[in-house]
Amino acid sequence: MGDRNGQAVAGGHGQGNRLDQLNNPSDVLIDKETNSLIICDSGNQRMVQWSRRSGTTQGEILIDNISCWGLAMDNQRYLYISDIEKHEVRRYQIGDKNGTIVAGGNDIDADLNQLSVPRYIFVDQQQTVYVSDTYNHRVMKWNKDAKEGIVIAGGQGEGNALTQLSYPRGLFVDTLGTIYVADWGNHQVMRWPEGAKQGTVIVGGNGQGEGANQFKAPVGLSFDRHGNLYVIDEYNYRVQRFSIK
Repeated sequence: MGDRNGQAVAGGHGQGNRLDQLNNPSDVLIDKETNSLIICDSGNQRMVQWSRRSGTTQGEILIDNISCWGLAMDNQRYLYISDIEKHEVRRYQIGDKNGTIVAGGNDIDADLNQLSVPRYIFVDQQQTVYVSDTYNHRVMKWNKDAKEGIVIAGGQGEGNALTQLSYPRGLFVDTLGTIYVADWGNHQVMRWPEGAKQGTVIVGGNGQGEGANQFKAPVGLSFDRHGNLYVIDEYNYRVQRFSIK
């Protein structure tokens, strides 16, 4: 620790579609098995893999022609990718170009078997898929092999009541099934216990702003092993850390 300067480990050669370039990358994960980064290169509509070994100068295309946004990997190394144009989430084995639909894929709308611009995803150890169904203002849970999802947060239209969400983005689900979601349009992070009819605001919720207790469009979140919450504060151009009780 102590680095003040970052190091480019993928891209870094300007915006473009060459194999040594990226264009609006929207999500990334580390594949420990191959010691590589898997990146959703959304502006180029492709999934790419970059080795973390020193001397790597370009990536390899895993999947092409996909309007990817979010990605996740389960404990069996299946890759899950949300597609914001087909309004679906697919599961892929590494090397598979076609995948299997595991959520949505029935056109754009708000029925339980549909999604509307699904962005971020989370997958648990049972291969349950959680999706921030952004333009339906809800979080959906799709059990393995399910034909439709279950609304587990929001789903009451866009708004700022505790039963509502506004263009939800990043999400995390703990081992108790509690959902943490970046409530983008309401500039807050909410927590929804499993089975709850409404959530609670755990950080933000003090209007849009630049204060330490405010956000301008929180877009992503993550926890460390000490339980600290990290939030990407999109239009304040910062990442904030919170100690959550």
